Amino acid sequence: MTEKIGLFTGTFDPLTNGHLDIIKRASQHFDQLYVGIFKNDQKNPLFPTDKRVEMLEEALTNLSVNHKVKVIKHERDLTVNIAKKLGVTAMVRSLRNSQDLEYEKNMFYFNLEMTGIETLFFLAKPELEPLNSTRIRELHAFGQDVSAWVPENVSRELRKLDEQKK
Repeated sequence: MTEKIGLFTGTFDPLTNGHLDIIKRASQHFDQLYVGIFKNDQKNPLFPTDKRVEMLEEALTNLSVNHKVKVIKHERDLTVNIAKKLGVTAMVRSLRNSQDLEYEKNMFYFNLEMTGIETLFFLAKPELEPLNSTRIRELHAFGQDVSAWVPENVSRELRKLDEQKK
């Protein structure tokens, strides 16, 4: 039987409880799930890539799936090229709303056309639907407590950033 290998990518800046929920749920459908922290030139990250990898790996230790999940990073290649190199059998994407669907439909088309790799879409749980990293960064920038929406270790790192600014 062919091993089922998934790839869930994002900037995860910062990692949210919504991201962790998708990772946990998606990992149940794969023998191996890669979570790729990839560079997006259209975004200005709050945390460097290595710090985001570290935070994700720490957050995964609290999930019962960390033996199936491997965090990777990449800064200069198309996701589909990495997927082919890893032997990925399906891409994993999350959908919170209709805007996500429109964006992801386009990515689905190109991923499938370029590689033949299918995409599995996971709907955000209703209570996690509003979460996105951009909103978390914005709230944090205005001094709001975001600890309810991010893992504890991410909240701790955000507080460290605040202390460095003082």
